[in-house]
Amino acid sequence: MSQPGSAAPGPLLRRGPRPLLLHLMLAMLKSSSSVSASQTLNGAWPGWSEAGAEQARRIAEAVQHAAGQPATGQPAAFPHAVMMEALRQDRDLIAGIAAYRRHPWRRELDDPPALWREGGSRLLDFGGDAAAGPTLLLVPSLVNRASVLDLAPGRSMVRFLAGQGLRVLLLDWGWPGELERRFSLTDYIAGRLERALMAVGGRVVLAGYCMGGLLAVAAAQRRPDLVAALALLATPWDFHAADPGRAGEMARLVPLLEPAMAFAGTLPVDMLQMLFAMLDPFGVAAKYRAFARLDQDGARARLFVALEDWLNDGVPLAAPVARECLTGWYGANTPGRGTWTVAGLAVAPAALDLPCFVAVPGRDRIVPPESARPLAAAIRGAVLHEPAAGHIGMAAGSAAEAALWRPLLGWVRGLSG
Repeated sequence: MSQPGSAAPGPLLRRGPRPLLLHLMLAMLKSSSSVSASQTLNGAWPGWSEAGAEQARRIAEAVQHAAGQPATGQPAAFPHAVMMEALRQDRDLIAGIAAYRRHPWRRELDDPPALWREGGSRLLDFGGDAAAGPTLLLVPSLVNRASVLDLAPGRSMVRFLAGQGLRVLLLDWGWPGELERRFSLTDYIAGRLERALMAVGGRVVLAGYCMGGLLAVAAAQRRPDLVAALALLATPWDFHAADPGRAGEMARLVPLLEPAMAFAGTLPVDMLQMLFAMLDPFGVAAKYRAFARLDQDGARARLFVALEDWLNDGVPLAAPVARECLTGWYGANTPGRGTWTVAGLAVAPAALDLPCFVAVPGRDRIVPPESARPLAAAIRGAVLHEPAAGHIGMAAGSAAEAALWRPLLGWVRGLSG
């Protein structure tokens, strides 16, 4: 989804995986530490037990076999085998990055008309029949482009739902300009989101994806006159449920991020990507190695490129919002503890009295299921849907239609019954 004044990624403009230097350094660290450790894990060294030597021999044979090399069975071959495997993985990573950057796929979907605009934000109208049922308004995260929900032909949740007869609207938050850089979460929720809801006319089904789900919960509680039902898709709530130590680490990074936020008024995209990389430091390198082995003309390769283009075309986060999210949500777990407030009102899912659909993907590493399930438990009568999918795959992956789109469609249609 192109933004006013911004160009879509083109040849030689792809910057991913962002930040590239970080991912290359992580790969180098993994390779060098593995090679160094193999020198001391050599079964030929004095002091090694017979069991340790046998284990080293088996690992060496397995690595040699995976690399297509003849298995020597010699303990001293272990460090060499590790070296060869490290070199192979580094070669595959570079090949994957090069293949991604030269891939010919480009997103060519045109945006539909905007029903409403304010600052850099737009409410995109994907059509559908307003008389056939309730209007569905989708709210994405503030830190990624809304286009994950309108990724490509056959990979667009909003176009699928509109094609099934629903009237579908998508809130595109846009790039934070001079005004938005001073926004707090209250400004986004009690201001911009509420005004977008008022622009629709009538009550809507409000659906929030990831961070957008937290914004949707707060808006639904504040404006029950505008929200008839609520769908929360991969939405975190209890930020300490899965790993409180890691959540605390995110909060403790704020002083290190302050110089950049003071300079730009935002938390820049590459710094946001660094925070996401902390969740799975070596995951990006692994997926690019796998991409290098794909048929580059196939559907899986095109989907990979589409998703990576979206991931690498992120949006900076207004500095006041970044501080509130990192210190409040992650550090103090304000949503989970019931102390998060918007415009002075405590956000309390238990106070909601409306139909609710909560989708918690079982393989989500960005929002662990333990963090998202408490929303379903807190809202009376909420429907809990737990697909075997990942955070992004549930919304835009090859199995997204079965994992989320059709279950969500069925629930929305049921509201009119």
